[in-house]
Amino acid sequence: MDFSTLFDRRHSDDFIMFSMSHWLALLLLIAIALFLYFSRFTIRSTRGLRNGLRVLLVIILIFCEAGLQLWYLSQDVWKPTNSLPLELCGITLMLSVVMLITRSRWLYSFLYFAGIGGAFIALVTPNLVYPFPHFRFLLFFIVHGAIILASLYMTWVEGFRPTWKSLGFTMVSLNAVAAAVWGSDQVLGANYMFLSHKPDTYSFLDYFGPYPYYLLIEELFAFAVFLMMYVLFFWVPDRFRTRYQKAQHFHS
Repeated sequence: MDFSTLFDRRHSDDFIMFSMSHWLALLLLIAIALFLYFSRFTIRSTRGLRNGLRVLLVIILIFCEAGLQLWYLSQDVWKPTNSLPLELCGITLMLSVVMLITRSRWLYSFLYFAGIGGAFIALVTPNLVYPFPHFRFLLFFIVHGAIILASLYMTWVEGFRPTWKSLGFTMVSLNAVAAAVWGSDQVLGANYMFLSHKPDTYSFLDYFGPYPYYLLIEELFAFAVFLMMYVLFFWVPDRFRTRYQKAQHFHS
């Protein structure tokens, strides 16, 4: 195998959505997330493990962004119109680093929804052309997986949790971020966060109608996903837990 081709911007094959390599990458991330969940009490009670995992996630996130920027430069393709970390996942990457370092509940309130939701959608419908085992393929799945794991770590190990207010805060913050990125798009002639047109590759935005209507549908879709993330993983379990405790108290 010519390892130089793993970094070359030229490629003979394209990434195929839901190919074997795509499914394996998704299954590996699910396995890591499940391992984190079932190990949460051990990690939480062991200070060295807790701090070590937090530092590891910070290192992975920083190295992924640095690796991407170095790849742009090494392949002579760095451009302000597509190489700045102004996509949603680039923004949540940087904020995840700050959240992990500072244990910011304010950032967690935003990243639980925008970080996990945005990275999950990106993983399911990747805006990616490089197939496995290209450097860009590996980088894409590692960084998006790390963004998700950062908020899961804060939830399962640090004990943070979102609230109904977090949902509203996230929607307001997302619109503020989008407004700032749209301004940058106008100055740079770019299309960060796909605010000017849809991506060239297949994505879930293809189902949301033409520009600019897909932006409104995208916002409604995001709200529905965030609402489901809160209801299924927090509101419903809390309701069942309360009913179970009341039943136990009644029978005792």
